[in-house]
Amino acid sequence: QVQLVESGGGLVQPGGSLRLSCAASGNIYTINSMGWYRQAPGKERELVARISSGVQSTKYTDSVKGRFTISRDNFKNTVYLQMNSLKPEDTAVYYCNAEIVRALLAVPTDYWGQGTQVTVSS
Repeated sequence: QVQLVESGGGLVQPGGSLRLSCAASGNIYTINSMGWYRQAPGKERELVARISSGVQSTKYTDSVKGRFTISRDNFKNTVYLQMNSLKPEDTAVYYCNAEIVRALLAVPTDYWGQGTQVTVSS
């Protein structure tokens, strides 16, 4: 099976920083892309950032541009989200997502982590 394990969440003051990590393990042939999503109480889950393999192009939601940076280590099958200048509205459960090919010529499949809580408050 495939597992995505997240870490790095916690409580931080406004203006502070956190770095989230997500490591994929299991039966993996290749990972096409990885991303971070978040869901605040009473709101829908939204894309925060995503990064592709190869040229590692990135995509960010407008509200985090200039503050968050997504990166990945392909050798470790790990994606990171560096979050700076955090605001109270960034408070949410952050979920890791990966599009994974489990075997040669297999169909890519989406996998999700369990989520990690990020709370920005004084």
